[in-house]
Amino acid sequence: MSSATSADVLARRNQLLLNDDVDGFADLFAPDGVIEFAFHGPQGGTPVRLEGREAIREYSRQFMASPLRLENLEVAELYQTQDPEVVIAETLTKATITTTGRSFTVTSIQIFRIRDGQIVLFRDFADPRIAEDLLGEPHTGS
Repeated sequence: MSSATSADVLARRNQLLLNDDVDGFADLFAPDGVIEFAFHGPQGGTPVRLEGREAIREYSRQFMASPLRLENLEVAELYQTQDPEVVIAETLTKATITTTGRSFTVTSIQIFRIRDGQIVLFRDFADPRIAEDLLGEPHTGS
């Protein structure tokens, strides 16, 4: 059993992502860990769900090879729920598209289930219209 708190795990996640450490990031997940992107889907190239540490590792490698460069990840607020494994994070992500030089900031709500120092479930609720705006694509929904 790990003594790492949820805040410790999320701070480590942020550090690993900012350092482009795909393997370290994937290793934060339980072997059967899951990532869900609530507002994304295959039409934008982002899967709705990644199941298992190795699927997370592979997707993360593809993501890190993209022209998107993370500059800062900040957990602005962290809320503990009645379930000691579940936390809700308000996050701010600053990034740049290297091919265009355009910078942006995304605010999202992220829900985590963290058990024994490993992420079992990570649900990301970020506005997909940010990417559409950066790519100059029209909004298809409200």
